[in-house]
Amino acid sequence: MTDVVQQNGGPARSNDGEPDGPAGVTPASSGDPGSAGPGRVMDAGTKEPETAARIRQIRTRIDQIDQAIIDLWQERASLSQEVGAMRRASGGTRLVLAREREILEHFRAALGPDGTQLALLLLRAGRGPL
Repeated sequence: MTDVVQQNGGPARSNDGEPDGPAGVTPASSGDPGSAGPGRVMDAGTKEPETAARIRQIRTRIDQIDQAIIDLWQERASLSQEVGAMRRASGGTRLVLAREREILEHFRAALGPDGTQLALLLLRAGRGPL
């Protein structure tokens, strides 16, 4: 099984050395990634052209959202690290547990149990592991 993203952050490659398509799906071999010959399933997972076109549109938007999440994640981590450095430089504590609990509760209330896990990852990105 090929990972979607390699450790270095580059695109995963299939066994033939070609980049895998979205979510590890290898695109159709013709010049048009959405085209498929008779009986072939399009890269969108359907033989229906209109559905495949809509799926490609949705995937484009998902890719844009993913990039925005990555950009915001990196900005948040940087700001959190800056706050921590300022706090330590002024003689404060490494962590403010009340603030971390506030963030955890906010994410849990908005997203449920998965929100708690997401918040833990965000906190770790900003302060490092405990």
